[in-house]
Amino acid sequence: MTMPAAVRRKGWSRKQKRLAIIAGLAVVLALATTLVLVALRDQIVFFYSPSDVVAREVAPGQAIRLGGLVKDGTWQRDGQDNTFVVTDGRTDVVARYTGILPDLFREGQGVVAEGSLTPEGGFIASNVLAKHDENYVPKEVVEALKASGEWRPETAGSN
Repeated sequence: MTMPAAVRRKGWSRKQKRLAIIAGLAVVLALATTLVLVALRDQIVFFYSPSDVVAREVAPGQAIRLGGLVKDGTWQRDGQDNTFVVTDGRTDVVARYTGILPDLFREGQGVVAEGSLTPEGGFIASNVLAKHDENYVPKEVVEALKASGEWRPETAGSN
């Protein structure tokens, strides 16, 4: 007498075990991804504007990147001590940096400063990155384009 297939089978087939393992790994991966994104949700942003800093009530001492324009007429330099105002047109934040600023740093230009807020609402920068506009072309690229005969000054901005 033969036994029915349901009675003969003890446990899961290899295919079912494989699918269960894959499903379990997918759940673990999704959970890990969710935990990482939740933990880093505020650090994923490339930089905060001065208005974002005020709106999010960033805690003093928390490491952030502050980005905006260097307000005209606000840059003061005393040796390697630099003070300038970063603005987004609505809110201003006074930033202080000790060190040599990048060559592209100037008033009216974009800047991203890494550092933290002081309890008084100022910003102490540990690193300053000067930004350029989308029309900027490095001098070396201009020279290479001129040498190859491909340079078209009407499509590039001023350097």
